[in-house]
Amino acid sequence: MTTIKKVPAYVLVTAIALAIAVPVGWVLLASLKRKGEFYGSPWTLPEGLHLRNYVDAFVTASMGRYFFTSVLVTLLGLVFVVAVSVPAAYVIARYEFRGRGLVETAMLAGLFVNVNYIVVPIFLMLVGWDRALVDVFPDGFFIDNPGVLSLVYAATSIPFSIYLLTAYFRSIPVSYEEAAALDGASRFQVMTRVMLPMARPALTTVLLFNFLAYWNDFIIALTLLPGDGKTLQVGLLNLMTAQKAAADYGRLYAGMVIVIVPVLIFYALIQRRLIEGMASGGVKG
Repeated sequence: MTTIKKVPAYVLVTAIALAIAVPVGWVLLASLKRKGEFYGSPWTLPEGLHLRNYVDAFVTASMGRYFFTSVLVTLLGLVFVVAVSVPAAYVIARYEFRGRGLVETAMLAGLFVNVNYIVVPIFLMLVGWDRALVDVFPDGFFIDNPGVLSLVYAATSIPFSIYLLTAYFRSIPVSYEEAAALDGASRFQVMTRVMLPMARPALTTVLLFNFLAYWNDFIIALTLLPGDGKTLQVGLLNLMTAQKAAADYGRLYAGMVIVIVPVLIFYALIQRRLIEGMASGGVKG
């Protein structure tokens, strides 16, 4: 009887899995087709492994350069957000200080700010800074700078990251810290060697959500990187426009695969930790 009750859940999960897997598989197969194969049925298998599409997309269409920019921006953003969020969340969770409630309220308020709505003010602010420093940086510094884009990504995702990590740190019994302190560990050592390993599921969730946000971002990257150093998402739009005009869809789908594969690889690397965190729901005292 229990198995029968689970049938709708199995059907729903299977339908969701197919809804994700079928389009991804179709794009992968389409990326291996020659130009003439797209004039037949879209569901036919490719006649061969036409890997030239990937070479053209990666080299000729500059997707390789855009790929490097996206990797750099994403990794820097993750480093920035972890470096700030982990100690900030630990202090909020464990320290009593004046104004802590105000800080927490401000962080919660930051959760409701959609960065896409403030991207224009951010752009105007950075342009103003460039104008103020035109004597030092004639070509500008804040606009068209991948490092600055990484800082903007990190700054806009810090409220969510601190909120999640703070909740997890508070669920960890204080007895672990007291035992480490008795062994002579400093506060920094307690945070890095005791608390952070125990909060790994929450940290994994922070990394996954922020990785997806940074990697898939389009509006902020398009606004703050107007030059040739585009990210992969913006470069994909340019590739889409060019290949639609040329009716060369194989190169276009190859570009899509280049965008999708890093996300799948990153999720495969951390999915076990993520599932452990979802199953545990925190450490109970």
